[in-house]
Amino acid sequence: MTKIKFMTDTASDLPLKLTEELGIDMRSILLTIQGESYQEQRDLSKEEFYDILAHADEMPSTSQITSFVFQEAFEKYARDGYTDLIYISINAKGSATYQNACNARDLLYQEHPEYQNRMKIHILDGGNYTIAYGYPVLEAIKMADRGESVEDILNYLENWLSNVGVYFVPMTLKYVKKSGRLTAAAAFAGEILGLRPMIHIAHGEIAVSEKIRGEKNIISRITEKVRNQIIPGSPYLIIEGSNPAHADKLESALTKEFGYPPAYRTKVGSAVAINAGHDLVAVIFLEQQNT
Repeated sequence: MTKIKFMTDTASDLPLKLTEELGIDMRSILLTIQGESYQEQRDLSKEEFYDILAHADEMPSTSQITSFVFQEAFEKYARDGYTDLIYISINAKGSATYQNACNARDLLYQEHPEYQNRMKIHILDGGNYTIAYGYPVLEAIKMADRGESVEDILNYLENWLSNVGVYFVPMTLKYVKKSGRLTAAAAFAGEILGLRPMIHIAHGEIAVSEKIRGEKNIISRITEKVRNQIIPGSPYLIIEGSNPAHADKLESALTKEFGYPPAYRTKVGSAVAINAGHDLVAVIFLEQQNT
């Protein structure tokens, strides 16, 4: 009988309480703040981190999840009788966490070859951040509850991850500038000219899609981007930061545009806010791919 365990990490921005209720093993990204270590979501709420970030003299940093942590978890679930473990990780191009999970799987099978036939470990590169790879975990659990096969679940996840894109706009360039996502010169010029970058993340890559002049134009430009690129009828997701009013406006605009509300909405977490800032708005959706 198939018995599946789902794993992800806190950079997926899934709420800790929800993952506990659903039985998802969500491992915490470690945060370092003024020399002290914290587990994302477990030691600090998102709102508490926003306040720390807003007043920090020294930028907090994140640490990868180690191979040891993964190997310990994999061994436990093999002993517990799971036939399949599916882990969806933070973008492999932005963190060594994915590779550490792969290394842990290899080490486990080397040390315990009997587990290789007992439990298959499927490790998927989320290729993105936040609920761009967190939301499909929730959908995969629904599929498992309906009795759908591991193969069908993996096909769904791989299809989602290969087509999903994020567009976000930071309301201040302070954090984007410090993270290196934009050069200092571009960030400075943007502040002077009242420009805000619309940043696109897909297939592990981050790029400035366009620069928007004036905060009042942000929602309309994001809406236009989604209208032109979304796979018709597919779900979209919304991310808010410390000021939910931006997301309220975007949700209203997109619901009016498409005739259906977002499939999910959540707050940006610490691992993402360090690079993007705590005051932002983002939309996540399945993009039509150029062939």
